Amino acid sequence: MAIIKQFDKRSGITYVYDSKSYYDKEKKCSRAKRTLIGKIDPDTGEIIPTDGRNKGAKSKPLIPSPEIDMAKRIKELEDENRQLNLQITALRKELARVKGSSRK
Repeated sequence: MAIIKQFDKRSGITYVYDSKSYYDKEKKCSRAKRTLIGKIDPDTGEIIPTDGRNKGAKSKPLIPSPEIDMAKRIKELEDENRQLNLQITALRKELARVKGSSRK
């Protein structure tokens, strides 16, 4: 069992394989069975696990556009602002009530 690194010129990615040697009786020579472990991150040098079938890229949802995210965030902030204004109004009324009852 050995770890093999193989650089793909087309994509510029270095893949890491687990290589196991065995003897092929039909061809009468030794062969190697490789199993993909992952790819090497060029910045950190760490191995990033992968299943080797590009499964993750197909199952990921489309990235929403920034405009949609911003519109959603603006609506959330407007709702939060509305709630906070209601709380401020209620607190002011309570403060006025407390001040009014302390003067009597």
